[in-house]
Amino acid sequence: MRPFWVILFCLCWLGVCWLGMMTVHETGHIVAAIASGGTVTNVVLSPFAISRTDVSPNPWPAIVVWLGPLFGALFPLIAWSLIPRGWTWPRGLLQFFAGFCLIANGAYLGLGSFEQVGDCQEILRTGSPIWTMWLFGIVTIPSGFWLWHRLGSPTELWREDSPVSTQAAWLSAFALAMIAGTAWFVSPS
Repeated sequence: MRPFWVILFCLCWLGVCWLGMMTVHETGHIVAAIASGGTVTNVVLSPFAISRTDVSPNPWPAIVVWLGPLFGALFPLIAWSLIPRGWTWPRGLLQFFAGFCLIANGAYLGLGSFEQVGDCQEILRTGSPIWTMWLFGIVTIPSGFWLWHRLGSPTELWREDSPVSTQAAWLSAFALAMIAGTAWFVSPS
């Protein structure tokens, strides 16, 4: 029965990381919009859609669009660095989340620049050259993988003395349900 709990934990934690990454990314856009005198008109955080923040008026669109991926990549990294080293389990979870956010935001800009999707199109429209998105991806993606590599081998999760227990699996499932439910509830239909 152990493999079931490990798989449940991993799948739920990936879901938490995905929704958490979108939330932190959009928080960056929101903070920048408010700080620059803009008005946030809509935030989409649905678990069934790509997140989005609409700002109008937007007096500083370059700042607003760049702070999403910058905050989305750096805030989890800073939060992870503030957790005491003795708190092994929470520190490991946040280290994985920080790596996930670095990789996701880096891939979004670095690879998304080719199709000019979402923020990438807005970044180009505000005058930033395409190479700035490539540089962002070149820095953040390997940094995220480096954080993951420092966690050790994923095969350690399958060992009997692994911290992944039935309780951990249920907690990750509960966290995913709460975050997804909240995101679905607060997002417009």
